[in-house]
Amino acid sequence: MGLLSDPNRRRALTKLLTRLNAPICGMPVDWLVKTMQSRGLEVFTQSFTRKLPFPDENKERYMVRGTNVYGILRAPRAPRTEALVLSAPCSEGNNNNQAVGLLLGLAQYFRSQIHWAKDIIFLVNEHDLIGMQAWLEGYHHTNTTGGDWSPLQGRGGSIQAALSLELSSDVITSLDLVLEGLNGQLPNLDLANLFYAFCQKIGVLCTIQGKLQRNDWDTTSGYSHAAQTMMLMVLKQASGRPWGDHGLFLRYHIEAASIRGINSFRQYKTDTTTIGRLLEGMYRKLNNLLERLHQSYFFYLMPSLSRFVSIGYYMPAFGLLAVILLLRALDLWVQLGASPPGTEDGPSSPGVLSILTPVVISHMTGVALYTLPILSQEMAVQHFPVSETEAVVLTAIAIYTAGLALPHNTHRLLQGEGTEEGWRVLKLVALLYLAVLLGCTALINFSLGFILALSLVPIAAFITPHTPKALSAAIMVLLSPGCTLLYCVFVFQELQETPVSLQDGWMLFLSVISQGILDHALYGSLVYPLLALLIYPCWLLLWNILFWK
Repeated sequence: MGLLSDPNRRRALTKLLTRLNAPICGMPVDWLVKTMQSRGLEVFTQSFTRKLPFPDENKERYMVRGTNVYGILRAPRAPRTEALVLSAPCSEGNNNNQAVGLLLGLAQYFRSQIHWAKDIIFLVNEHDLIGMQAWLEGYHHTNTTGGDWSPLQGRGGSIQAALSLELSSDVITSLDLVLEGLNGQLPNLDLANLFYAFCQKIGVLCTIQGKLQRNDWDTTSGYSHAAQTMMLMVLKQASGRPWGDHGLFLRYHIEAASIRGINSFRQYKTDTTTIGRLLEGMYRKLNNLLERLHQSYFFYLMPSLSRFVSIGYYMPAFGLLAVILLLRALDLWVQLGASPPGTEDGPSSPGVLSILTPVVISHMTGVALYTLPILSQEMAVQHFPVSETEAVVLTAIAIYTAGLALPHNTHRLLQGEGTEEGWRVLKLVALLYLAVLLGCTALINFSLGFILALSLVPIAAFITPHTPKALSAAIMVLLSPGCTLLYCVFVFQELQETPVSLQDGWMLFLSVISQGILDHALYGSLVYPLLALLIYPCWLLLWNILFWK
């Protein structure tokens, strides 16, 4: 491949990188428009505005205003019905200027080629995911998140694939492939295979989850390394958040991934020209596609870039956990059928009210957990010395903790005491409810469903009113959804080899809660409503069974 083999092109790229490394305030929109136009692209801009439901303290923003700049290289040898996208996020500072410079250099080189059969869109988006969300909604004429953006003046064909480029340093030692998208979606495995094949061909050091591939697979340390890499992927996928700009493309059935340049101070160095050759090779292959990527797997886990675990291997593990719930429900059904009918002086069958009341109150608590944190933030800020973000998080924790008092409040609404058959019927309902809920979750996001099953199935199978109350209550609290999230925070930090103290871990836990609520409001992540409206009420039903009178 002849990318940047001409010294003039190399000098032009060096100029671009030097200009982009200068400190800037905001994205240089006018300069980007002129530069793209000078390279023969059809250039358009899109302005957008988005007000967050509460301030994002991690990135210090509340009212977000920005502009996306994109240039279209029209296909000279095709009817322009399909397109490919190369994007680079650009915000204040010089965090990703190397990627923007490389994108512009590739645009100039691609313009001189005549073999392109698809439109190529070079996109520089501001404010990372918020800008990308606005551009994708404008491109597909949808508005699912309530953002305010100007309509796009120029469009290409139907987008077949996309890559997002992030270079965090002037010196790149390895390229990391990021696959996890919104709600745990993954691109077709062929896209990861394409990246790995070109890295091997060109001689670029490549990683996944920031971990290098090992050759000693048959040793204990090799298995441990692969397991840690795969567990990192499971935790990232279970979070439901997009881990790069590519994550929002997957919602529109566009195969996409993010490529991140990492400077880990290894002896191995990769220059910008080599990364350009890698991207050119990948886009040439994608340009030859006659149909969308679909031949390989969409459901997989990767212990390394050269190996994967398909759905046929990991789904039986979840199935074994789900079978426990079904067998326990069948056992309760048999017990209910074999119990003697009630007499005037003996126990009677449970009424509908005794079963329906805990179900309704548990789900009302879930609705409060879902709606009140954002709705009550202004009142909390007025009466307590906290910020809006702290008010949202602390309100969510307060409602979650208040649910522990539900058994007493539930029985106050009932006349008399519950029957023996009553808790069995309620548990039968809870078991079937949980089995269906976990099964549907695992089909959409296996990692999230599996983690929830590991914590909820044991208590759902063995909890009864006759177990020791104090010990059972402690175990239920330790295996509750909130504590499971806290454990995942510490495990994730350990797997990333950045362990944290208890205090720092607690602060990360609070940050994860606020980020989950923001991801749902901004991008449509389903993890927070799933936990608040379905998983937490189901856990409360089991909590009611433990304290059944």
